[in-house]
Amino acid sequence: MGLFDKFQSNATQLKSLLKELPRDPFSVSMDEMKGPTRALVKGKEIVLAGTNNYLGLTFHEDAVDAAVKAVQESGTGTTGSRFANGTYAAHRQLEHDLAEFLGYQHCMVFSTGYQANLGAISALAQPPHDVILIDADCHACIYDGCQLSGAETVRFRHNDPESLDKRLSRLSPDVKGKLVCIEGMYSMFGDVAPVKEFVEVAHKHGAYLLLDEAHSFGVFGEQGRGVCEADGVRDEVDFYTGTFSKSLASIGGFVASNHPELEYLRFSSRPYMFTASPSPSNIAAAGAALAKISHDDSMRKNLWKNAKRIHDAFTQLGFELCAGVGPVIAVKLPNKEQAFMAWNALMENGVYVNLAIPPGTPNATSILRLSVSAAHTNEDLDVVVDAYTALSQMLARDKADA
Repeated sequence: MGLFDKFQSNATQLKSLLKELPRDPFSVSMDEMKGPTRALVKGKEIVLAGTNNYLGLTFHEDAVDAAVKAVQESGTGTTGSRFANGTYAAHRQLEHDLAEFLGYQHCMVFSTGYQANLGAISALAQPPHDVILIDADCHACIYDGCQLSGAETVRFRHNDPESLDKRLSRLSPDVKGKLVCIEGMYSMFGDVAPVKEFVEVAHKHGAYLLLDEAHSFGVFGEQGRGVCEADGVRDEVDFYTGTFSKSLASIGGFVASNHPELEYLRFSSRPYMFTASPSPSNIAAAGAALAKISHDDSMRKNLWKNAKRIHDAFTQLGFELCAGVGPVIAVKLPNKEQAFMAWNALMENGVYVNLAIPPGTPNATSILRLSVSAAHTNEDLDVVVDAYTALSQMLARDKADA
């Protein structure tokens, strides 16, 4: 029994929170997908506003046709890692296309975005003479990459270049390699990093910068190349990581760089060498989505129009928002209990969003996390705004009765 004792506290707390609520936010099943923004959940049609499908490409005919053709021509899986038999011509082509789109010389495709960070960070930094410095709010895969690396890890305050500067200044002269890890847009709150300032600080101290643009790829910048493009420092980022599971509407991940030594990771990164490579259909779908993003900016423009509408509406309703206008719009709530009730209220009114609670959120904050899609129609957004209007009224009544 000792193996399971550590889970009892969380399990008891979850049971208590769900005691009088109809749905568990963490076990929702999309019983039937009706498109990129709609699904049936227990027979009820729900507007999906928590899927990270930022450009709405999961049902685009080009991506679907490419995936089907890849299965027919190359089978359902590779049955091997990239290091063994799992590299097909399509994997190499996608690496080439991603590098070309981003303006880098080298690119490696991984099986997931999680493994891209895990594999890159753990291979790049090694003890005893390398140090990794990470933003305190970095994603779990960055933290896990640090742990797998075994190198000394130093945290700095979230989105604070001055904090990074101080920590780099205090490092021992014996440190040989310094790797700074940040994200473009942070997935929980939707806040955006001052990438230009971080690049300047890192390079001033002779450190390399790894930028995770998982949630900002395809969304930020004139061509959709991320926050680094929007900040005008794309060429100065040492390692650019991303995922296929957001704007690229598939499963997989990548790391790109102008450093030719990136190729060394192909025989030193354990998550690259010892995991089955992405299936042909996933690679084909991501490639088709990339081609669409490269030649059509209408999706990105529509995403930002939709994001502004939702952000403006939530502001007028009096919600406390975690960040400015962007594809992730998070509403702060005072505690877990109210967050669980609010999530269930939205589902009752036909809207699915993400519930995020401590310890998985920064600053022990409970939030309702909404992700906007370019595919959301005006009718979808009407349903979302109406559901949040009803929620604001419910919260106001509860506050008055307290």
